[in-house]
Amino acid sequence: MPRQSRPVRLTIYNHKGGVGKTTLSVNIAAALTALGKSVLLIDSDPQCNLTSYLLPDDVVDDLLDKSDGPEGATIWTAVRPIINQIPSDVEVEPTKVGGFRLLPGDIRMSEYEEFLGDAWTDSFKRRLGGFRALTSISDVVTRLAADRHFDFVFYDTGPNIGPLNRVLLLDSDYFIVPVACDLFSVRALSTLGQTLKKWIVDARTIRSIAPDGTELLAASPKFLGYLPQRFKVYGQVMAQEPAHYLRQIRRQMYKSLAAVLREVDSGLAPPTTVDPIVGQVQDFASLVQIAQREGVPFWDCSSTYVELRQTARQAFREIAEYIVANATI
Repeated sequence: MPRQSRPVRLTIYNHKGGVGKTTLSVNIAAALTALGKSVLLIDSDPQCNLTSYLLPDDVVDDLLDKSDGPEGATIWTAVRPIINQIPSDVEVEPTKVGGFRLLPGDIRMSEYEEFLGDAWTDSFKRRLGGFRALTSISDVVTRLAADRHFDFVFYDTGPNIGPLNRVLLLDSDYFIVPVACDLFSVRALSTLGQTLKKWIVDARTIRSIAPDGTELLAASPKFLGYLPQRFKVYGQVMAQEPAHYLRQIRRQMYKSLAAVLREVDSGLAPPTTVDPIVGQVQDFASLVQIAQREGVPFWDCSSTYVELRQTARQAFREIAEYIVANATI
């Protein structure tokens, strides 16, 4: 397969917390790397969970201490000039972690999120500073990818519907919705589609009033599929209770997400004849804690449960193959 001219930008997103977005991002990135793909992870969540997963505490502390200075190497370092209206493209070298690259997170991105909220309002007033702010993270990714080849860029997001997640989703080519097979995930889906619809419609309104030639967010995130995870398995079959909720999730994925997005643009979600399940990630129990502590994917951790590690490797390989086959630009 020939290389793409630009990487696929992809977000694993759900505004509900506790659905394993960061852990999924690490393991999917590792599985894609095993398939020969080049991956850049962007830790855009002010909580820095992705960075803390992949890097030792002392390294994370050093990154945060230096992020405001000339030796800074976090996402905050890269976007800070836009707040101060400094016409400078700061070059930040992504950190090599395992087989992929990481742009480390920063707690000061919470300040940047407030700035993005004002920028969104300014964009409706046709103020150029607002337009530039909304595309600032996108511009960072474009610069990082200019001299390096990446097949995929993953944005790691926090569990909210704030201004930061809004620009990340609107810059994404695709998004995947992780869900737990429980009642709370079913209920959360009822609002997810309407939230994304409003973001897209508003971004396209901004596009319609922006001056000609203004750089803007693509505002066309396609629903690649959903990813059930953390469910119990008995005899290699999903347990009865999570299977019950998975059936409800399937219905909600179409009714509250895919159908709503298709109202905006038929190309933003699969047709009704397709069940866009990306894969399934069972409850891997102690593998999760061990892998997070060691900063590795599930199958590379030191757990003595060899068969469970092999099951994890196969599950994420299938997810990675789905993404490679379906996420194209």
